[in-house]
Amino acid sequence: MNDAGDDLDRMLAPDEARGIVLANVRPLEPEVVPIDVAGERYLVDGLIADVSLPPFPAATMDGFAVIHNDPAPSRTILGAGFAGDSPSVTVTPGAAAPIMTGAPVPAGADAVVPVENTARGDGFVEIRQARVSSGENIRPIGADLRQGDLLVPAGTRLGPAEIGLLASLGHAQVRVGRVPRVAVISTGNELVAPDARPGPGQIRDSNRFSLAVAARRAGAEVVVNRHILDDDGALREGIAAAVELADVVVTSGGVSMGDRDLVKALLGDMATVHFRRLFMKPGKPLNFATAGETLLFGLPGNPVSCLVGFHMFVRPALQVMQHAPPDPNPAVPVTIAHDIAPGDRIEYQRAVVYAGADGRLRARNTGNQISARLMSFVGSNAYLIVPPATEIYRSGAQLSAILLGPPAPAPDDRNR
Repeated sequence: MNDAGDDLDRMLAPDEARGIVLANVRPLEPEVVPIDVAGERYLVDGLIADVSLPPFPAATMDGFAVIHNDPAPSRTILGAGFAGDSPSVTVTPGAAAPIMTGAPVPAGADAVVPVENTARGDGFVEIRQARVSSGENIRPIGADLRQGDLLVPAGTRLGPAEIGLLASLGHAQVRVGRVPRVAVISTGNELVAPDARPGPGQIRDSNRFSLAVAARRAGAEVVVNRHILDDDGALREGIAAAVELADVVVTSGGVSMGDRDLVKALLGDMATVHFRRLFMKPGKPLNFATAGETLLFGLPGNPVSCLVGFHMFVRPALQVMQHAPPDPNPAVPVTIAHDIAPGDRIEYQRAVVYAGADGRLRARNTGNQISARLMSFVGSNAYLIVPPATEIYRSGAQLSAILLGPPAPAPDDRNR
């Protein structure tokens, strides 16, 4: 569909390429869903409190509602005071009303004495607390939230607390971003199914299974997950069908310089290609194209390059489609715990980031970083960003890392 010649083969810095991807992403049309299925979805409209909670002064302890400075040690018991009841009594001097946690404080009362500080008799209660303060054990109106407060900003992923707030404020439904549909296609004659015995020159297909999990973790629905041989007609038909079904099409393999790297040429025929090469390692031969509103990512075939490319470019696009911020994991400064030899491109090394004895974040890579070694991901919680340089980065140098999870606990020997 397009051919910009050498310009498409210019190596782009990752940030420039990411900007191009995000410039071509549009949030998907929102949908309204019941809150019992809205968990992990992204809020489209900020949640603003239309009432104050609690809407009435409420007890925070089981006990007796009293007037705090009433001198009477023994007081007549009024009413029942169960949670959910509307108080029908008024507390006056010489009286007390039984009350349960969460129940409205009856009129006249301004404190709650815990039940363990009382002794109940037949129709009366003895207060055995030397001093009672005004407002004691009472949650005032608006203590949890006040009318007009912004409680949950737009773009927030709805977790248990956010769903609870929605329910508390009477929202049985909520407007969220639509779940993106993703098609995953692995390519290559050398690939066989995981349960097959590879023949000479063959390997088991792993990328499409890894990518499907990565897509689901990013909040997407995987609508296609298949392998296609290196055949121009089959690939063309398969990609065209995926474009019709999905918001995002992700392929692995076929985007480098080999005779059977057919995906690269097909994307040029079937879509508008925006870039083909990146100034990064792993993941140099990464293609990005659009066909109408559908995004197409041609990821490299090496497993590590494939997953790094997904995280750096596909995942942010899926976030924006769901009305979420594109970058929930900004880079943070870290101190490297060992020498690291740089390359001639920006490198995203799989690493473990942990807090040192001084509280500062430290980083150690996961060993051999070749792009075929999936084991470099196991146990990692970050990408360590290693800029190109002519000299080794020595232990103690400052670099940046993209956290993929919380910092890990540090063994004692790493803190020395």
